[in-house]
Amino acid sequence: MQEKEIFDYGSTLNLPKTKFKMKANLPNKEPEYIKYWNENKIYDKSLEEKDKTFILHDGPPYANGNIHIGHALNKVLKDIILKYKRARGYYAPYIPGWDTHGLPIELKVTEELGEKAKDMSPLQIRRECTKYAKKWVKTQKESFVRLGILGEWENPYLTLNPEYEAKQLEVFKELYKNGYIFKGLKPIYWSPTTQTALAEAEIEYKDVVSPTVYVKMQVNKDFLDKIGVEEAAVVIWTTTPWTLPANMAICLNAEFDYGVYKTEKGNIILATGLADRAFSEMKLENVELIKTFKGIELEKLTYTHPFLDRTGMIILGDHVTLEAGTGCVHTAPGHGQDDYVVGTRYGIEVICPVDNNGHLTAEAGEKLAGLFYKKANKVIIEMLTESEHLLHTNEIKHSYPHDWRSKKPVIFRATEQWFVKVEGSDIRENALKALENVEFVPGWGRNRITSMIENRPDWCISRQRVWGVPIPMFYNNQTGEEIFIEEIVDRVIELVKKQGSEAWVKYSAKELIGEELIKKYNLKDVDLRKETNIMDVWFDSGVSHRGVLETREGLSRPADLYLEGSDQHRGWFQTSLLTSIGSTKDAPYKKLLTHGFVNDGQGKKMSKSLGNVILPEEVIKEYGADILRLWCASVDYREDVKISKNILKQITESYRRIRNTARYILGNIADFDPVKDRVNYDDLLEIDKWALHKLEVLKKNVTENYDKFEFYNLFHEIHYFAGIDMSAFYLDIIKDRLYTEKIDSISRKAAQTVMYEILMALVKMISPVLSFTAEEIWRNIPENVKDTESVILSSWFELNENYINNELEEKWDKIIKLRQEVNKELEKARQDKVIGHSLNAHVMLFSNSPEYKEFLEKVYPMLEEIFIVSKVTLEDIIDKNENSEIEGLFINIKHADGEKCERCWKFSTELGTHKEHPNICPRCTEVLTK
Repeated sequence: MQEKEIFDYGSTLNLPKTKFKMKANLPNKEPEYIKYWNENKIYDKSLEEKDKTFILHDGPPYANGNIHIGHALNKVLKDIILKYKRARGYYAPYIPGWDTHGLPIELKVTEELGEKAKDMSPLQIRRECTKYAKKWVKTQKESFVRLGILGEWENPYLTLNPEYEAKQLEVFKELYKNGYIFKGLKPIYWSPTTQTALAEAEIEYKDVVSPTVYVKMQVNKDFLDKIGVEEAAVVIWTTTPWTLPANMAICLNAEFDYGVYKTEKGNIILATGLADRAFSEMKLENVELIKTFKGIELEKLTYTHPFLDRTGMIILGDHVTLEAGTGCVHTAPGHGQDDYVVGTRYGIEVICPVDNNGHLTAEAGEKLAGLFYKKANKVIIEMLTESEHLLHTNEIKHSYPHDWRSKKPVIFRATEQWFVKVEGSDIRENALKALENVEFVPGWGRNRITSMIENRPDWCISRQRVWGVPIPMFYNNQTGEEIFIEEIVDRVIELVKKQGSEAWVKYSAKELIGEELIKKYNLKDVDLRKETNIMDVWFDSGVSHRGVLETREGLSRPADLYLEGSDQHRGWFQTSLLTSIGSTKDAPYKKLLTHGFVNDGQGKKMSKSLGNVILPEEVIKEYGADILRLWCASVDYREDVKISKNILKQITESYRRIRNTARYILGNIADFDPVKDRVNYDDLLEIDKWALHKLEVLKKNVTENYDKFEFYNLFHEIHYFAGIDMSAFYLDIIKDRLYTEKIDSISRKAAQTVMYEILMALVKMISPVLSFTAEEIWRNIPENVKDTESVILSSWFELNENYINNELEEKWDKIIKLRQEVNKELEKARQDKVIGHSLNAHVMLFSNSPEYKEFLEKVYPMLEEIFIVSKVTLEDIIDKNENSEIEGLFINIKHADGEKCERCWKFSTELGTHKEHPNICPRCTEVLTK
């Protein structure tokens, strides 16, 4: 039955007129509700009078552009959780934050300033960066607010706020005091493009093509004496020829067998396990194995560098494998983590003949000095060819680290940097132990972050840039000695709290320390300088558990929940944990929830070049924020998720089913006063009790799914309930009661009682997700039953176990199956032109199963209403083959006898029993004449 038909044939009820109008038009209507929430301080009120707390700590997005669909997914998931928690009686504030320092902002600002930037001081550049960051904070904030996200938008936390920066310096001080921060010469990721060190979390991998070389390293007399030959060379293989000027050693595996092979290129040494493959690649034939040695037998023997006046040493390391190369690993401690670790063990000098720009220095030799490292590859290969040290060269496609901001390749380069000590300290062990008490959603997150921390090197936290929080260290300029005095650092912290970190740039070292402390610590005659490096932005955001949770009223640490994308297992989740363990010895969070990335409808990464980018603002403009919110709730965020225009259209259809269910109920309880007209449970019809049972099951499941953060499950449950249990079944069946029974009849009020209960539960269960739609429904609910001015302030629904009736559900499952079979036959009859509308039909049923026949007899009084037909009869026999999926059931459809009642549209042979109503049936006559 179509909605237009329903209202037409119910028009004789003369129901009271209502102002209720519920047209979707979300893009235009949603801003009205945002304005209403703001003007009436709904967020503030939602935090009042709560007796328990739930703290979700917001990971700060970077303030350098418009929000993308991943931002929307992240923020909406947080908003859903917090709105639900508030409805359950929790004080659950939302303090949004932004990451506002760092290289991308500084680069963008200097790019926009152009030539002008060269003449500007660091202080001026910083102030331009501040303006730039705050501009994007404002823009992103407006976008998040438009999504219907409630929070403390007028007072967010920014990592550039002076009080936050001061707390960051305080955490640095604590880490330093606890022995977790040190300055050292170590190989780190270095970006020649942006001329700064990078953290592991700032690296992404892309495929590149690199030259590979097999190089002979001629061994010295001690080596020759050991292996008993007159001439030989160890063969190394590398994909970075430009690092050969930094070669200081060759690393073997102590347990491997190494062979001395006689070849046309002389005697060469490599691992026997890789010999066949290596000789094949080098195109060396007729090789002869002379003798073998274990790697351990060759330890500390020496060789000569192929083009520098340098002697190298044979060392041993477990990182040497038989996966590729020769089993003899070129070792440059200034250009690799493994090389550095093993080199340090042997006391080998760390040299790095590459400058900040990626150019080789004079230390690499006269021919190479000044060359960019990539160009140096070609020259080095030419030099090796000329000196006959090159055995073979080729090209290989492989994964290589890139700066995730500039998208350019990085290099491993040893420079003096500040580090958080992870290797060789108890910070790793304590972090792993703390994670044992953290809950993970999804569960696989535990193994991921655990394995990352187990293998994490020391964390490089210094950056050679201007825009950021300074490392608060002073030096004796003459001796290079570090000056760390807690009282001095405390003075700097207080200064930063008042003036921000620009104070470090603005004042000299002695001005920062102050005359009193200079005198107290005998620094008057010391040539002082201050550290020029700033801190890694991951340190900035990583201390937010202290900078926000400790400083904001009503917050506390550890947070109940951190919720971010799965990439934060190596980013913010880790840096938060390390700074927390290093300063307060505990984890900053109780639970970690991660979501996947957002791809297009085919699962491809979104990119402008592919034209598959979907922006939140575009979705909101076309569909409204509630559709985007519903999409966020519908996807299984535990893995990567998909979005496309087709997917959004499907979500819109699902939304309409939920919305239309609420709209239909609102339209049909317009004359219902829940206070006066409610019908007791015992007086409800059986189908009404079934509907309340289904509602109660839904309420229980939805609550459990919210508690488990499984929004994708609750979305499907609500959608099925609204579209199938209600619209396609219960609400469809009770239309006859609503439109043909007397307005004040018990049966009609019973249906309205149930619809009212359904609506009150439905509006609350959808409000964390469909906040705008729920608010609109709430406005149209009778004022005398609303306990709050906004649905967002209403408390969660109560469960009512008295409505649960599993026996009734079992019975009605059979009835629903019967109705489905009858509907199939009604549709066939409609196609055969036997009937038009289902109310034209006479349904005849027969069963040769005594048990099913007994069931039919019991439910017979309800069948006419359930099938929405004019007549149902149980037959002794039907001259027709079994035509249903129910064993032993026979169904026949024919056109009902009689004429159509103008009021209820049912066919009757008894029209006109009352002279004043000649065209209506006896039942309708009784309603109208009472």
